[in-house]
Amino acid sequence: MTKAFSRRFIIAAGLGGLATAAGAGAPAVSLRPRLRPAGFAVNSGPSAARIVAGSNLSGRIAFAVADTGTGEILESRGAATTLPPASVTKAVTALYALDVLGPEFRFETRLVATGPLKDGRIEGDLVLAGGGDPTLDTNALADMASRLKAAGVREITGNFRVWGGALPFSRAIDTSQPEHVGYNPALSGLSLNYNRVYFEWKRGSGGYSVSMDARSSRYRPEVQVARMKVSDRRSPVYSYFDKGDHDSWTVARGALGNGGARWLPVRKPAAYAGEVFATFARSHGIELGKAKTAGKAPAGKALVVHRSDPLRRILRGMLKYSNNMTAELVGMAATAARQGRPGSLRASARAMSRWSGEALGLGSAQLVDHSGLGDASRLNSAEIARMLVRVHADNRLEPLLKPIPLRDENGRIDKGHPVKVAAKTGTLYFVSALAGYATVPGGRQLAFAILTADTDRRARINRAIQERPPGARSWNIRSKRLQQALIERWSTVYGS
Repeated sequence: MTKAFSRRFIIAAGLGGLATAAGAGAPAVSLRPRLRPAGFAVNSGPSAARIVAGSNLSGRIAFAVADTGTGEILESRGAATTLPPASVTKAVTALYALDVLGPEFRFETRLVATGPLKDGRIEGDLVLAGGGDPTLDTNALADMASRLKAAGVREITGNFRVWGGALPFSRAIDTSQPEHVGYNPALSGLSLNYNRVYFEWKRGSGGYSVSMDARSSRYRPEVQVARMKVSDRRSPVYSYFDKGDHDSWTVARGALGNGGARWLPVRKPAAYAGEVFATFARSHGIELGKAKTAGKAPAGKALVVHRSDPLRRILRGMLKYSNNMTAELVGMAATAARQGRPGSLRASARAMSRWSGEALGLGSAQLVDHSGLGDASRLNSAEIARMLVRVHADNRLEPLLKPIPLRDENGRIDKGHPVKVAAKTGTLYFVSALAGYATVPGGRQLAFAILTADTDRRARINRAIQERPPGARSWNIRSKRLQQALIERWSTVYGS
């Protein structure tokens, strides 16, 4: 005999609930499974088709769920459909980097002397040489400057140079994004602070004061490689001009209010790192002057070497905070190690796509980057679910994924929810994805992927000016409700 579901449960499961999301990045509304008495039918609960139909979500929906023990696909929709994966791409990037570089790999940033060090003087150039470290920050450069002094350096006879050629340069990850968004910075083998500069403004009696700095937890060195002026207009809020040796920004006076701050992207990352390092060197009495660009990898002795955290820790942070620049540099570093320096970000993404087909079974993968920021990337939900099954046995990915809290009927995080999810979210305007593992009552573990996208509405966005296009937020909330509804259906149907 099958237990009848209450009208309240059917409405919640079929329509995704009426609660509003209390936060971004996770499913928004609970359809918490009820305890089932003996004789409860295995296939009880609202059907997946009914949940999809009630989601009121435009565009296309594809999903698949598999048993991690047997690999059996338990349920799927749109098995042949490929959709933008957004930041779910980063899970593939993490597996790529782990396979090629290894979990204990560390990036190195070096200070190289091209000539001998005699009596405190480098007879030649000093080169700040990047090794692709996505986590290099202002604190690290301050430490390197201190260590350079401790090595006995007081001056150089040649030039101070910066080298970012270990990886290909790109002035932005995705050129279709608004110029000023901090999640779309330049890429280089020498990067700093995720290639972002801190813009702060304050209103005073004489107008606005503005500053641009490379702040960290310990320092706030101001920079000239990125400059800001207040313009007497209301819109657009920001404008950007490449002035050759610096990024030139203007901001609309009418948008500033009394004060505030935000991170802006850096388009000249090697010069940015060089300026900040020279500031710290100067504080130790070492005058370096303005950094020049080195045309090739420096030959000479490394006087100071900064090593990053192990790759496994970098990847855990990347998946937790979904940092785009980290994903791109890690992915390109893996390609460089596997087959030589790629010619471009796109070329590296194609190399990862080929690898993912061979190593993970993602035969339909067509990726344009390593972060998922580009909406031309495509993945298949059934292939993602099978990939998650494949890597589950050796526990490669799951420890790096962040817990995704499910919510109660009022949209609040339900810490006591019986379904535990570890997954990677993916969000663009009118694109929402979730892929990972769900442990359901009874201990059964499921691997799943849910991809949703309204590519037609996304194509109509005026991306040059719109950070929050009309309808995008409510669309994404509905998608997250759908994601939780499906996960809880699978718990009800396939759990104990």
